[in-house]
Amino acid sequence: MLASVAFYFAVSNRIQIAVQPEQTPPTRARLWTIFGVVTNLGLLVYFKYSNFFLENLNQILGTEFATRSILLPLAIPFFTLQQITYLVDSYRGLAKRGPALNYLVFVTFFPQLIAGPIVHHKEMMPQFMKTTFGVLRSWYFLLGLITFSVGLAKKLLIADNLAIHADQGFSDPSNLTLLDAWLATLCYTFQLYFDFSGYSDMAIGLALIFGIRLPLNCFLLYKSTSIQQFWRRWHIALSRFLRDYVYIPLGGGCRNRVRVAGNLMLTF
Repeated sequence: MLASVAFYFAVSNRIQIAVQPEQTPPTRARLWTIFGVVTNLGLLVYFKYSNFFLENLNQILGTEFATRSILLPLAIPFFTLQQITYLVDSYRGLAKRGPALNYLVFVTFFPQLIAGPIVHHKEMMPQFMKTTFGVLRSWYFLLGLITFSVGLAKKLLIADNLAIHADQGFSDPSNLTLLDAWLATLCYTFQLYFDFSGYSDMAIGLALIFGIRLPLNCFLLYKSTSIQQFWRRWHIALSRFLRDYVYIPLGGGCRNRVRVAGNLMLTF
């Protein structure tokens, strides 16, 4: 992971130099950006999906490609997407060059590394550069501890207990009564919510202990009044990333319905 961080810090620096007209032509910045994004996604696809693709090829084509035992790097989806945001923002001129240590902390900041949220450098870099970063302050420590405790309770006391009933229901669906089926479905529904909401609260709480504010990542999900609102309240940071770095660059909600449908399918 440290090698990956060092590599993409060097690439982002090359991009930031290349976007300056007095230094090099803008085309070079675009090429560096494409190289960085493709390399990032290529590593993610290799570690997470190479065996998946091989197994499906074997089933569809009758081939016998051997799958490998690949050790998945911890939190690779999250630090991959965060590095992509930094590379693209560097190309857009929105990211300023800074010390390598700040970039290392930005990518590897552990409270949100495992389950998100995916954060932008403009949200985090100014906080890391404050002299109060890492200094335990009573108010932030207390608020962070309370938030973390609430998230831990959601996970251990609610989500994990609901999971027991959900697993029992789905393990043998043929013997379920109508009432049992509804109970298993509702348990699974709320297990998912409290599990993710709990992890989000724990991440925010841990960051607050260090004086860092993370963005909200799950907000009153089951009070949504539409599918669109539901999508915007579930994994808010990932939805924002997909909107800003995939959907809008593809053309977003342009007037051509076929183009809009294509953009949505590519984004999903």
